[in-house]
Amino acid sequence: MDVKLYNSLSGKIETLNPIIPGEVSIYCCGPTVYGDAHVGNIRPPVVFDTFRNFLTYIGYNVKLVSNFTDVDDKIIKKALTENVSESVITTRYIQAYKDVLSSLNIKPYYNNPRVTEYMPQIITYIDELVKLNAAYAKDGEVFFRISSINDYGELSKINIDDLVVGARIEENTKKESPLDFVLWKTTQEGIKWDSPWGCGRPGWHTECCVMINSIFPNGKIDIHGGGFDLKFPHHENEIAQAKAHNQNKIANIWMHNGFVNFGDEKMSKSLGNVVLAKDAIAKYGGNVMRMLILSTHYRAPVQFTDETVVSTQNSVERIAKAFTQLAVKIQLMKGNLNKKANGMEAFLNAFADDLNVSNALTELFNVMKQSNQELRKNPINLEALEDIFANFKDMLSVLGLNIEYPILSSEDEKLYNQYMELKKAKLFEESDKLRDVLIAKHII
Repeated sequence: MDVKLYNSLSGKIETLNPIIPGEVSIYCCGPTVYGDAHVGNIRPPVVFDTFRNFLTYIGYNVKLVSNFTDVDDKIIKKALTENVSESVITTRYIQAYKDVLSSLNIKPYYNNPRVTEYMPQIITYIDELVKLNAAYAKDGEVFFRISSINDYGELSKINIDDLVVGARIEENTKKESPLDFVLWKTTQEGIKWDSPWGCGRPGWHTECCVMINSIFPNGKIDIHGGGFDLKFPHHENEIAQAKAHNQNKIANIWMHNGFVNFGDEKMSKSLGNVVLAKDAIAKYGGNVMRMLILSTHYRAPVQFTDETVVSTQNSVERIAKAFTQLAVKIQLMKGNLNKKANGMEAFLNAFADDLNVSNALTELFNVMKQSNQELRKNPINLEALEDIFANFKDMLSVLGLNIEYPILSSEDEKLYNQYMELKKAKLFEESDKLRDVLIAKHII
């Protein structure tokens, strides 16, 4: 199956052609761990976990990597405020982030590198850039020389001349050019490391380059992902360093997801309009939050409003009800819950079309409708139910929706049969009592 993806670098839909046949390497920029993740922060992990599920389902071995930035000014500031080491802060919020991902049914990554674990490699990488004349040291700091590479701005489609006069360029009298960016900086407080240029710590843009370079052969991967806001300067500067160091652009395909909007604005800690992910999950559930994010195409903004949440809650409840009713009925009829799926083509084709989950969800709802129709038939076709359930179960698995169904015991079956006999005999008062028991067991 050909997988088509929009490449932010080329601006075109392209076919995924893995570097290593049968294997897909993906790196998705992870969080800076100085506080709890908000709802906007969970969109990249949900998108790329779902993408991994799909690729795995169609037969690929997927190596999905996402990092933790555990050295940063914000981390240092928080550690000083609390009078603890930076590692206390980062350990706390890494665990909190992992708890959030687990609640969203996101599987463990192939690797979760931390910046502090790669400091020797970072220092070596920067030193090699200096020796290649792609970087220069001044007063204990090191800067990347933008003039050493061609086509800077090709990812973000930003014109260099506009950058020079633009407000986004940081003023620094040590720089040869206002476009040059820091690879190593001196620090007066907080965590720091010795280097050939002085005591300090790395710049943000170098960290991901080095971790990719260390984990994947030749520092080259199939897909690099992250939020749309990382295109510039972060991903642009990653490409610049890779071009100078490895003579490549890190990834064949660059994927960027849209924002999560709270009202009319992007959800952002700097704007103060955030809803913490752990609070939203506690209130609405992991399935609802995951479904909310997946219901909109990954490149478009997701609207987090009361209306979208309520609509998503209703959808998840309908899916769960249909799925559990189907599973219970098959068990009561002594059917097979482990039949192989056959009829997933339209669902998988939607995923292969630049991760068009909206169309895939349409196929899921079609299966749900088929299930409800079959359950109303008399007599019921058990084989048809088994086929529907197989597709239903696999679709939920690819989407990452964790909907459990009850495994019936002989006692459960006995209660259900008694309930049906009482209903048939129109002994409603007695049947209602059993109904409440069966509802509590999620059998009806």
